Amino acid sequence: MRFIFFALFFLLNLSLYAQQDSLPPPKKIDSVLVERDSVPPQTKLDSVTPKDSVKTRKPRLVRPIMEEQEMDSVSIQDYKIITYARDTLILDTTLTIQKEYKYNYLRKDDFEVMPFENIGRPYNVLGRTFSGNSYYPHIGAQARHSNYFEVEDIDYYNVATPMTELMFKTTLEQGQLLDALLAFNLSRRFSASVAYKGFRSLGKYRFDQAQSGNFKTTFTYANKKNTYNVRGHITAQDLESEENGGLLNRGQFENTETDDFTDRSRIDILYNDANNRILGKRYYLDHQLKLFNVKKDSTKGLPTSLTLGHEVFYETRFYDFTQSSQNDAFGLDPFVTPIEDRARLKTTFNKVSATFSNRILGQLTGSASLYNYNYFFNSILRTDSGTIQNKLEGEEISVGGSYYKDLGRLRLKGDVNYTVSGDLTGNAFNALVDYQINDNNRVAGTITVSSRMPDFNYLLYQSDYRNFNWQNTDTFEKQQTQTIGFGFDSKKFGLLEAEYSAIDNYTYFASQATQAQIDAAQETAFVRPFQETSTINHLRVKYTKEIKWRRWALANTVLYQEVTQDNQVINLPQLLTRNTVYFSKDVFKKAMFLQTGVTFKYFTSYNMNAYNPLLGEFYIQNNEEFGGYPLLDFFINAKIRQTRVYLKAEHFNTIFTSQPNYYSAPNYPYRDFVIRFGLVWNFFS
Repeated sequence: MRFIFFALFFLLNLSLYAQQDSLPPPKKIDSVLVERDSVPPQTKLDSVTPKDSVKTRKPRLVRPIMEEQEMDSVSIQDYKIITYARDTLILDTTLTIQKEYKYNYLRKDDFEVMPFENIGRPYNVLGRTFSGNSYYPHIGAQARHSNYFEVEDIDYYNVATPMTELMFKTTLEQGQLLDALLAFNLSRRFSASVAYKGFRSLGKYRFDQAQSGNFKTTFTYANKKNTYNVRGHITAQDLESEENGGLLNRGQFENTETDDFTDRSRIDILYNDANNRILGKRYYLDHQLKLFNVKKDSTKGLPTSLTLGHEVFYETRFYDFTQSSQNDAFGLDPFVTPIEDRARLKTTFNKVSATFSNRILGQLTGSASLYNYNYFFNSILRTDSGTIQNKLEGEEISVGGSYYKDLGRLRLKGDVNYTVSGDLTGNAFNALVDYQINDNNRVAGTITVSSRMPDFNYLLYQSDYRNFNWQNTDTFEKQQTQTIGFGFDSKKFGLLEAEYSAIDNYTYFASQATQAQIDAAQETAFVRPFQETSTINHLRVKYTKEIKWRRWALANTVLYQEVTQDNQVINLPQLLTRNTVYFSKDVFKKAMFLQTGVTFKYFTSYNMNAYNPLLGEFYIQNNEEFGGYPLLDFFINAKIRQTRVYLKAEHFNTIFTSQPNYYSAPNYPYRDFVIRFGLVWNFFS
């Protein structure tokens, strides 16, 4: 009843606001003409085909203001987002079901992940793909990096006038989430942006607070003749979380006969004095110089040109784990207390390239890169079993090339990298064939081959806890992956994607604890890295289709996975599905666009990965299965001009659950029923 009352009250306020603005909007809003539904979202083949550049008309820039002369109008298509791969997207202010899926902490579709009990905590993996691995190893602690912006995650902006986007959403107990962006231009050739994403959430359980701050600023510049262009960004990121180890007694969570523990803050936890934290800073620059450009008719393809490029960045990243006192969950006899573990990684990357473009040959690029790394701890550790170094330091020299050719309906694309000198990387090869059958159907095929060492924390780690010290640089080999993918995108039949991968030397974390140690809540104390010697085969098939009937729609996404392996080292649910039934309509004389519905998400039970807070990693466990329960969300979303308002009752089926069995990882429950709301607001000046 509280939710129904709140929803009615919420809609009443929206209707009053909409009626105040029910008159047709003026043609100019601060000199910007913004269409009500902006630009429809672009269709793409996820994990099969990269998003293409959107063909847009030539920007209509504002002319200098003259007396008694109006400024030229500016449309929404003059506000562009340029990705790291230089694909161009148009600012999208529509309200769609895809926007509903992305309205979360990550601002990405979270279909293939399972969130923890609080915002900003790790996400367990429900679906895997092995075709998008980075060429260089990461620092590790991947469970804590879900909200960390890598180089490829940074977008650049080209706007006609200043544009602001504000995203707000409530969290869980004493906190809010705010993502603010300001993009502006100082001239027709120079655009910049400043953004900050910050949040804090106390959580429902004890010692479960999470908070983060992500700052980024970008700029782009092109000279008048467009023969030189440069872009760059600076990021500063801080992700921090309290760690409680999960439930001490699951019976307190699962027992509903009494109301003793409906207040989740009364449930006993494993410990209340541990924290982990990620700090990162990065300085990035990418510039290109076009040496010559023999202009051709645009209808005949690319002009003949030669372009020199240089890409460079410097990044420092820290991962900290601290604990004020010893706990048996990580070992009985630490070297010192309190526990203060810190892993550091400093990297410098330089890449020079030359690109030759021709309408007959296509676009051919050759490159050479230098990657310097220094992964280190404070001191060298000498034990009875040997000496563990305090750092891994070196450089990787690689050469590579890429090719792109547009033959009308057929597109060819590929790239290759080969390491000339270095121990971390081997090679990487990617190829794409994309064919447009007709206006309604498209097929694509991909091949990916890669070879590199696992992340740094698999190779070397030091901790004040004795059990978490190892060096595997002489025993671990490069992980090799071969992947073939296929995609079929049809307006009538939907989107079908298939990917088959063969993985050699797969590297993972697992616990060596005995059953007695597991019963004593010491399983996490014996987690170590391992490497599988046999080949693992992974098949995934994903189908997406939306069915519409009048104002009703049914959006379906189904993922099937199969893993063939000698040892159980990759655990995934065999079936994962999400189905949304929703209703859309213009209301209040079309002053408001309303969208409401129910989302059903389900995955089959499987040996869900467990979480180790000291490493910030998930590890394999094959003792118990989780899953096989539905997640039901009810939402009411509305759009008024350029403002999208979101209201959701998350996991509302827990109201009717007699025996709670929903977990995000062993000993870590998924969140209970909660009502959350927020908005995304774009405005222009």
